[in-house]
Amino acid sequence: MKTSLLTLAVLMPCAAAAQKQYNVLYIMTDDHTAQMMSCYDKTNVSTPNLDRIANDGVRFVNSYVANSLSGPSRACMITGKHSHANGFTNNEHGVFDGSQQTMPKLLQAAGYSTALIGKWHLVSTPTGFDHYEIIPGQGEYYNPTFITMDGNTHIEKGYLTNLLTDKAIEWLDAARAQKNADGTQKPFALFLHEKACHRDWLPEIKYLHEYEDVTFPLPHDFNDNFEGRLAAADQEMNIGSDHDMTMDYDIKMYDANNPSRLAETYLSYLGRLDSKDRAAYDQFYDSLAVDFRSRHLTGQALKEFKYQRFMRDYAKVLKTFDDNVGRLLDYLDTTGLSENTLVVYTSDQGFYMGEHGWFDKRFMYEESFNTPLVMRMPTKFEGNVAHGDITEMVQNIDYAPTFLDLAGVEIPEDIQGVSLLPLLEGQHPKNWRQSIYYHYHEYPAEHKVRRHYGVRTADGWKLVHFYPVAAEDTLDAQKIDAWEMYDLNTDPGETHNLYGQKGTEKQLKRLRKELKKLQIQYNDPILETYPIK
Repeated sequence: MKTSLLTLAVLMPCAAAAQKQYNVLYIMTDDHTAQMMSCYDKTNVSTPNLDRIANDGVRFVNSYVANSLSGPSRACMITGKHSHANGFTNNEHGVFDGSQQTMPKLLQAAGYSTALIGKWHLVSTPTGFDHYEIIPGQGEYYNPTFITMDGNTHIEKGYLTNLLTDKAIEWLDAARAQKNADGTQKPFALFLHEKACHRDWLPEIKYLHEYEDVTFPLPHDFNDNFEGRLAAADQEMNIGSDHDMTMDYDIKMYDANNPSRLAETYLSYLGRLDSKDRAAYDQFYDSLAVDFRSRHLTGQALKEFKYQRFMRDYAKVLKTFDDNVGRLLDYLDTTGLSENTLVVYTSDQGFYMGEHGWFDKRFMYEESFNTPLVMRMPTKFEGNVAHGDITEMVQNIDYAPTFLDLAGVEIPEDIQGVSLLPLLEGQHPKNWRQSIYYHYHEYPAEHKVRRHYGVRTADGWKLVHFYPVAAEDTLDAQKIDAWEMYDLNTDPGETHNLYGQKGTEKQLKRLRKELKKLQIQYNDPILETYPIK
């Protein structure tokens, strides 16, 4: 049962401090992963401005999502509930029910100004926001289209990441001027949702040549053979496959005589550029394409070429985003808003950067299940403030109760996440969760990742069930009903499935028990279809 903060105010300093109604700036990218953020991993890129948030605040090292997919992840964030509970389980057929309780609505009711700028991706019209300006669907990097609150659309000249930051700062300027009845500044919550670093990885024109002198190291499991993992072997997110990762849309090696299934979409995105920028773009990529075709690469050499091109373009898109994080942090510091604003950065999920030979997300394996999360507390927060790494297991269903807690708003009992405010104050609650529940629902769909659910424990064990449903009988040539179990302490890459192996019976029994406990706790109806003995 959630207890009112008004009751706790006399007992807990964090609750008393929360009555000040601190501001929230929530920045979320799409498909950014911890191994491409230098405060987590310095192997591939440098992200100095994202690292500023961690250096001045905290870095969560065990941060996870409830469903590694864009729309469902956003629904989990604003509701504080797992996908089956908020109703938005997948991108293919879902429409978010905007009439339900959400964290932005609760903040509004508590006197906050709320705004959403950028990617929505929940199909329905946004609710709970005093202001929104969103991009349709995935949006476009170049000269993008925007949808305003009156339902009208318009195109703006520029690169999307830069434009979103311009809009965020413009809204923050207006928010600073809003006052409560007593003359104090009205608190705000701004949700800035980026398209970066989502697939097609079209760089800002000024950064076309960035990272071209870098050769990225291949992940150790780049040529994974998927032994003992049926679902992993049957997906469609292989870098080496021209169907999965196309030569034009993804790798920019366009050949009019051999277009991919996504070539028309790719050309439509380039058609948004003005003549000057299109000439610069074509000059750069056409020269690469001519050289590529002269080399006649096949097999492993072609796969590695595609990997390097994917990594370079991804890194370029990320570089522009990191620049804009710097702009936002500088704005907060120079205006004094840093004194009273919680800054949160995360991604809607992780992403595969060549691990297992893949791109994309969806699987419960660590690279996409895990997501970066850094936070910087208000500099004048009236309470203890944590710094450095937070090791407790946290999940994106925890963001909603955290922001409500910080605002002094009672957390509704049906919210399934827990407030991270005690952790941000340096506390280490003895009853903190020791496991995380995950459930991916979207199949059949893009990338052919099977439905699965599972548990990941704080001591480094994982149990996953890939399951079929009756509706798939006529759609699925290979109906997969399979379990996987991993000891991440000895197998962090999750390439050795221990399920059913002799000597693991005790661990399996423990993990089954923990999985069932979480399914009961979160009331997931899958337990009725696949009861755990």
